[in-house]
Amino acid sequence: MRKIIVVEFISLDNVIQAPGGPEEDTSGQFKYGGWLPPYADEALGKALEITYGQPYDLLLGRKTYDIFAAYWPQIAAKTEGVNESDRKFATEFDACTKYVATHFSDTLKWKNSKSLGAGVAQEVEKLKKSDGRNLLVIGSSKLVHTLLAHDLVDEMHLMMAPIVLGKGKRLFDENSTPAAFKLTRSAVSKTGMLLMHYTREGEVKTGTFE
Repeated sequence: MRKIIVVEFISLDNVIQAPGGPEEDTSGQFKYGGWLPPYADEALGKALEITYGQPYDLLLGRKTYDIFAAYWPQIAAKTEGVNESDRKFATEFDACTKYVATHFSDTLKWKNSKSLGAGVAQEVEKLKKSDGRNLLVIGSSKLVHTLLAHDLVDEMHLMMAPIVLGKGKRLFDENSTPAAFKLTRSAVSKTGMLLMHYTREGEVKTGTFE
């Protein structure tokens, strides 16, 4: 049984679009691409080491896949001028299986890439029940919405920056299945980021203060 782990850099107002750079994803006239680097520090690096410390495969939306496919294989192919952290991610991303929410398998040129085809939620549910590595979901807002709507998320690793972006692609929408999560790890970086791991835990409980 595999776990599905959603890994996101997120703003205080739930935006996950284009944390890495100005040209990463400008759709919707998003103006704040690259909002994460000013908050990167040792604590963030440690959180990422924990998240990516076990063998994994990737579960990606088509937009995020295209962004990754245009960048990480080039980094993996470079022999110099790449920092150790980027080389590690490039090597691992290159080698692992990439399951992609697209109908067009013939357009997936990055090695070890597989289309989920039609019925994404059903195909992901089959993957969860199979043997293999955990599945990390990065970015991929539309895919995450589908997973949350079908209650397929086992863990969330959220790295929240102390900023409000106003507009942009968001992690949660109104179609998410109501669900309770347990906080299993938390840390605060010197730059003010909240680094949190949540595990799915039962149903939403309600009560009264009366």
